[in-house]
Amino acid sequence: MKFAIVGVTGLVGQEVLRVLEARHFPLTTLLPVASADSIGQPLRWAGKAYEIMGLETALLARPTVAIFAAGEAISETWAPRFVAAGTTVIDNSTAWRMHPDHKLIVPEVNGHLLQADDKIIANPNCSTIQLVMALAPLHQYYGLQRMVIATYQAVTGTGKIAVDQLMAERQGLADAPQAYSYPIDLNVIPHIDEFLDSGYTKEEIKLVNETQKILGDPSIRITATAVRVPVLGGHSLAVNVELTKEFDLHEVTYLLNRTPGIVVQDNVAQHQYPMPLYVRHKDAVFVGRLRRDHSQPNSLNLWIVADNLRKGAATNAVQIAESIQRLMGKI
Repeated sequence: MKFAIVGVTGLVGQEVLRVLEARHFPLTTLLPVASADSIGQPLRWAGKAYEIMGLETALLARPTVAIFAAGEAISETWAPRFVAAGTTVIDNSTAWRMHPDHKLIVPEVNGHLLQADDKIIANPNCSTIQLVMALAPLHQYYGLQRMVIATYQAVTGTGKIAVDQLMAERQGLADAPQAYSYPIDLNVIPHIDEFLDSGYTKEEIKLVNETQKILGDPSIRITATAVRVPVLGGHSLAVNVELTKEFDLHEVTYLLNRTPGIVVQDNVAQHQYPMPLYVRHKDAVFVGRLRRDHSQPNSLNLWIVADNLRKGAATNAVQIAESIQRLMGKI
């Protein structure tokens, strides 16, 4: 198992390394890949020394699996070349998510769709992953009719430059890097990704399209507002869900509690509810503030929080790699 990480020096790439080690992924050769500026630099992983390489060098090594975490342009150009060399690509960018020939996978939700001959597998948007993790069991038992979503997304979703901007502003430095058009410390910015002619951002439309594709139901009506907040790690979602039939709140809690990958934290009397500060470096999706919406029939409010670099990116990608490895072992 030769395993390449394209974009290994970025926030997601670094998290992939940590997840691979934590989950004891049985690779035989690690191929750390980054841009020209990083080629030749040393990297240590699992007690061993490596040297960062370029894409051409990694391609010649013919990796078994490659996780791409280097942006849409790199994925569009290089993923097909790696596939031609026999590699299975798990891509974290937007490049292939809505392509009809490629699957968009959250293993706990639709991992059963994976086949050994899937060569480019899309990793969903970070907010989409935690959303469908919590809503898939509700869709299965009650049916989802409509969702209204507000996201509160950490700066790590933008990348290192956004983290640097937040920390520089917090320290009062005059020369803070500019990931955003406005200050992010002591502020919230209702703008993630580019605006479309509709007035929605691409991030908001991702939540619509990707959720429908993963759950296999284009009839679910979804609207969203995506907001950047001055949090280092952990995305939070406030979700209002209209179900197709009546539900019992205790039964909903039971369903979520027995769903793999979900942790229910919902004891308001004890001030217990999910918060991004406490989900960092954890792989689960945390759900709380479960309550009936009395303004609309069959409607429910819930609060969903997860580490956007773990389950929202790296962990989900590694879980896909584990599924592919199991499928390869059956050939």
